[in-house]
Amino acid sequence: MNRREFAKATAGLPFAAAAFDAPFDVSDRAQLFIDDVLVREARSVWFRQHLAERHPANPLVRAEHPWEGWRLELYGNVIFDEEEKIFKMWYLAEGGGHFTGPYNTHYATSQDGIRWEKPLVGPLRTRSGERTNALVEQQHLPSVMKDNRDPDPARRYKMIGWIDNPREARGYHTMVSPDGIHWKPFSTSPIAPSADVITGYYDEQRKLYVAMPKIGTMVRGARRRVFYTITSEDFVRWSRPEPAFFPDLRDDAGSLARIEESRRLLDVPDDLAIMRTEFYGVGFYPAESCTLGFPWVFTINNNARYGNHEGPFELQLAVTRDLKTWSRPFRVPCLAMGKPGAWDEGLVVTQSRALRVGDEIWLYYGGANYTHGTPCLYRDIGRKTRYTGSIGLAKWKLDRFVSADGMSAESTLQTVPVTFSGDRLELNAAVLRSGRLTVEPLDAGMRPIEGFGPSEPVQGANLRAVVKWKRGSIASLKGKPVALRFRLNGAQLFSFAFRKSG
Repeated sequence: MNRREFAKATAGLPFAAAAFDAPFDVSDRAQLFIDDVLVREARSVWFRQHLAERHPANPLVRAEHPWEGWRLELYGNVIFDEEEKIFKMWYLAEGGGHFTGPYNTHYATSQDGIRWEKPLVGPLRTRSGERTNALVEQQHLPSVMKDNRDPDPARRYKMIGWIDNPREARGYHTMVSPDGIHWKPFSTSPIAPSADVITGYYDEQRKLYVAMPKIGTMVRGARRRVFYTITSEDFVRWSRPEPAFFPDLRDDAGSLARIEESRRLLDVPDDLAIMRTEFYGVGFYPAESCTLGFPWVFTINNNARYGNHEGPFELQLAVTRDLKTWSRPFRVPCLAMGKPGAWDEGLVVTQSRALRVGDEIWLYYGGANYTHGTPCLYRDIGRKTRYTGSIGLAKWKLDRFVSADGMSAESTLQTVPVTFSGDRLELNAAVLRSGRLTVEPLDAGMRPIEGFGPSEPVQGANLRAVVKWKRGSIASLKGKPVALRFRLNGAQLFSFAFRKSG
């Protein structure tokens, strides 16, 4: 394929860039420091990832009904229904022999997102005829979204998942529902090849349905669990899979360190010829200027005794600005692993899309106190007495995933030239009582702009601190290339945004 043919073939792809992004247009959206796209220079500044905080009432949802079996998995999603003003959860439970198949999608609701109820409204009944909260048989990973844009009320709720029902078309499929409870198949054939784990969400900014299926791929000499991206504008036609999350040399080099953190749980000794990193799933959070990913990092120490792999899962942080190129600068947990004896010390998986609740980001997650190859997964050994899986909640304050930290008068962070559409500059920052944070606008040549100079100091901890200058108005620079020089002395900067008035 020559250049002209390639350009023609890729012109209509949703990943295709509209321009070369210089100067970078930040519009009026908050710019986070998870990646370094906008960082031209940082002196005596380090970038620090902040751990999510567990809710003190965790786990919030446990296996309590006989038909839920011995464990729950948040192989699904949680939404806040703006019309009904309640939280809704779709999760996976192991049926314990009460249904025809072993795994089914279940349903729960909550007024506050903390105290959950399991209404017995499910179409599935137990073998003995009991009413349950089970909705769909043999449907895994139900990434559910409510879609008020669709004119057909029968498609008000949409689901992306994996059907593992031999009576149906097995594979990655979509379903639709008028109420989130009664579901019927929608796709007539799999939307992507392979099987097992898939997560997805609707991207409001791009007006795309986005999903990531797991597709086994040869990477660095081994066939591994890796993830691809597929998109759809109409929930009917899906793009061809594009590579997204692949383990690399840095991942594999860190495998033993991650294994050691879970050594107490592992059922088999290490095999260095097998030890490696893979991905088991991905959660998402669409921020204003980027999309965050929460990859479930699976570290394999050996083959399990039952034909699978052994090893723990941990949750890491990733970021993309185009849904194509993902960055993972930290490669350490963004949610600390559970302490020895905790309910979530072995495995962690997430809802498909995190929620913004007020000025917090909520990420529901499934945790377990066993690892991927523990015998309880294959035989009834210690189920619900020693081993179980439940669902909890982790939270961050708004956009406080990564901070640029400076502790001296020499600590400065300088951005690349940007253009903006807002009228004022707001900072998400935390400044020590003895600290100082100022901002100075520069032109594209990194020269001070006449009439400004350093801003008045920003003080305290504030999600939306408005920056002021004794002279000059930042609105006068709207539409012009501007760089920002932050001076951070005893200060943490999480994000900045040029907001519009009113």
